[in-house]
Amino acid sequence: MKHILFSILIAIASISVNASGVSDIASAYASQSSDIQVSSYGTVIKLLPDDNKGSRHQRFILKLANNQTILIAHNIDLAPKILSLRKGDTVEFNGEYEWNKKGGVVHWTHHDPAGRHQGGWLKHNGSVYE
Repeated sequence: MKHILFSILIAIASISVNASGVSDIASAYASQSSDIQVSSYGTVIKLLPDDNKGSRHQRFILKLANNQTILIAHNIDLAPKILSLRKGDTVEFNGEYEWNKKGGVVHWTHHDPAGRHQGGWLKHNGSVYE
């Protein structure tokens, strides 16, 4: 019984964090704000080719619970690439939001080796990529 109660509490907390994260992202988009640390999750709707200019980034588009789309730009020189990522998968994220007219970009989804910036992460199928 305690295990079931604990699972329910975790699920409620997760829903609350996602609602807050989506709200933070929607507000940042509406006010054209950037440099905001956000956490949420979304569904992969498009896989894009890696950006190999400068620091390499794995790129994909997530659709959030409010139907807003965001680009995830995950630095694969500093964190592992999600090799098993597929369209339709759910990805949790923590990173820095940057406004653009297409919905925004979340980057800094990795640790900062210099320790000057808050670290971020991606979670996919039970694995954390940071």
